[in-house]
Amino acid sequence: MRDDSITGRFATWQARSVSEPRVMTAAVTVGHGGPECIEIHHDWPTPTPMDDQAVVRVGAAAVNNTDIWSRLGAYGTASDPDAVVGWKGVPLDFPRIQGIDVAGEVIAVGSGVDDTWIGRQVIVDPAARYDHGHPADVIGSEVDGGFAQYHLCTALQLHDVTGSPLSTAQLACLPTAYGTALGMVNRAECVAGERVIVTGASGGVGMAAVQVLINRGCSVVARTSASKRDVIAELDVAEISVRDVDEIAALDPADAVVDVVGGDEFAPLIDRLRDGGRLVTAGAIAGPVVSLDVRRLYLHHRRIIGSTMHTPDDFAELAAIALSGGVEPIVADTSPLTEIAAAQSRFERKDFIGKLVLIP
Repeated sequence: MRDDSITGRFATWQARSVSEPRVMTAAVTVGHGGPECIEIHHDWPTPTPMDDQAVVRVGAAAVNNTDIWSRLGAYGTASDPDAVVGWKGVPLDFPRIQGIDVAGEVIAVGSGVDDTWIGRQVIVDPAARYDHGHPADVIGSEVDGGFAQYHLCTALQLHDVTGSPLSTAQLACLPTAYGTALGMVNRAECVAGERVIVTGASGGVGMAAVQVLINRGCSVVARTSASKRDVIAELDVAEISVRDVDEIAALDPADAVVDVVGGDEFAPLIDRLRDGGRLVTAGAIAGPVVSLDVRRLYLHHRRIIGSTMHTPDDFAELAAIALSGGVEPIVADTSPLTEIAAAQSRFERKDFIGKLVLIP
């Protein structure tokens, strides 16, 4: 007879895991607001896996805008843009361990999960649940994430990257930024040989898109700032377009645009598409409201595609790319988990190129 008591479940966990402490260090968000809402606990309970779950010893967790916006409750609603809510339009449940990007080692599995997962290096799919192929619940938002020494997830979220040439810190850069970029590239149906313009090319998702497209065999035009031109030039792009210097109208036509900026450049970018071209968007850091002459769209059979995160197939493809070393994330800096507030503050200053990574 199965023992469903707490003692019984813990004994089963010990038998199917590496021996670990009963408590862990975790950065716990206790409400919507600023960095003061993050508390460092050194006595937080280490999670125990149930039937279809696994516990990952977190080797690294990247800093993302998603976690900061979720903590701030900065997503708003259609009726109230200033509403303090998460991305689903309702406040988060607290306390919550945030951290949407997780890379590490599986150290425990539930009774319904293959024991051979234990000891494998993995990246964790940020989508804890999908609905019709799209993320419905996200770690660090609807369920606990990776800003802790250990992370509990479903076995379906595990993707084996054992043997990848990437470091653990580099692997932690992949799930959100590179997953989002790959989702955009796939939704825009970009194929080898096509000319693709990427905006915000020095940012997390923009740089990820540049690398994903180059790995696919596309010719990339990277739009970036003058101060970051030299770094982008090292990525083997076909062309660099510098904001505030090079006019978008001077660019040769492209098959597709991967845009994470929005704002005033959105409409001019559509005019740089060939007939039948596609623009895929997943961000609006320069402003969410744009002015568009729809004639420039329909007269040339062009398409605008919205994209958020990735599909299960996208993420499986990303894991395969990680194994092959097809992309090489730039880690700008690493910090101890206990310095999360300072790392997130630096993230908002944007005084770096690449990704900031926390090490639990």
